[in-house]
Amino acid sequence: MNSEIKLPANPRLLVVTMRRLGDVLLTTPLVHALRQGIPGARIDMLVFSGTEGILAGNPDIERVIAIPERPGAAVMARLIMRLWRRYDVALSTQTGDRPTFIAGVVGKFSAGLVPKINARWKPWLLSRGVVTDSELHRVEDLLQLAAVLGIDARPDIVLPAKSPIESRGAYAVLHANPMYQNKRWTDEGWRALAEALRQRGLDVVATGGPAPAEKEFLDRVWDPLHPPVKRVDGCLNWGELAQLLSNAAVYVGPDTSMTHLAAGAGCPTVAIYGPVSPHGIGPWPIGGLNQAWARAGTIQNRGNAWVVQNPLPCMPCDLLGCERHLESRSACLDELSVERVLEAVDRALRRTTVAPAEPVLAESGNVPLSPP
Repeated sequence: MNSEIKLPANPRLLVVTMRRLGDVLLTTPLVHALRQGIPGARIDMLVFSGTEGILAGNPDIERVIAIPERPGAAVMARLIMRLWRRYDVALSTQTGDRPTFIAGVVGKFSAGLVPKINARWKPWLLSRGVVTDSELHRVEDLLQLAAVLGIDARPDIVLPAKSPIESRGAYAVLHANPMYQNKRWTDEGWRALAEALRQRGLDVVATGGPAPAEKEFLDRVWDPLHPPVKRVDGCLNWGELAQLLSNAAVYVGPDTSMTHLAAGAGCPTVAIYGPVSPHGIGPWPIGGLNQAWARAGTIQNRGNAWVVQNPLPCMPCDLLGCERHLESRSACLDELSVERVLEAVDRALRRTTVAPAEPVLAESGNVPLSPP
């Protein structure tokens, strides 16, 4: 612990992460570092309703407080009154106004990420403002908050408590649908990938959410296949999904929470990235990153994770697809070949090796599919 920060025995901590599922999961290494670094720490998390399931059974967390994604003034007022100065330490993992304000008023000591420019009142409200660093992976950026408390750690993602499921034989898990269209690969690509995995002796399990629109999309992707893939979309909770991924021979999915869960489960994980750079939000492999993800490349490997991209000249744009909105098409994904994805899958399955003569871009860690 930082000797300048005096905490009582068994201190109470609040970690504020009011974002999406993947963001909540990527906060678990920070929570684990706090739990291990502060003897007797009792840690609560404040999250949006609908994301708390990914923390189910997390041994580092005493309680999860969930609030609506768009809370009204009355909800916020009741929350502040309920939590006012209740915590010895409150940490905001975001630079936004609302999480920063909450951390600043509920913690006797507070720290939070603040932007490099236009931080306004935030450094004044917090006991310690930590400038967010876009050069760091999201997990490493969050661990700066642990460093404020004198904790130096690089822990793994903490999974939801695993639930037993029946599984037989060798299988691959495919997750075809991200939350938004701009991160979606082609239907034809997913079907060809499933067929190729079967040819490699693997059963294929398809995951997805329970929403009607997602079901409709997955019906379109998977129903034409014969024999069909085994669909479990909407059937498994997060603990069961963690167990499914832990036993899989390989997982393939887009930039989404399931992909982060797969990498954290130790599964050989192939992540398909489009307009958004993996540099700051790529999969966090077991043991962490020994080298940052390059912003664009063909196939990159870090630990048990592979990132596949189609590096068009415009990549990475870090924009919302070619039409600049969440339901936009993304040419980099529309034109990504199944052969490139299969190359990464085969490497993840250790079916192929990189020949010594194959060029390797030492600066970025990318491995081209063929010499330029």
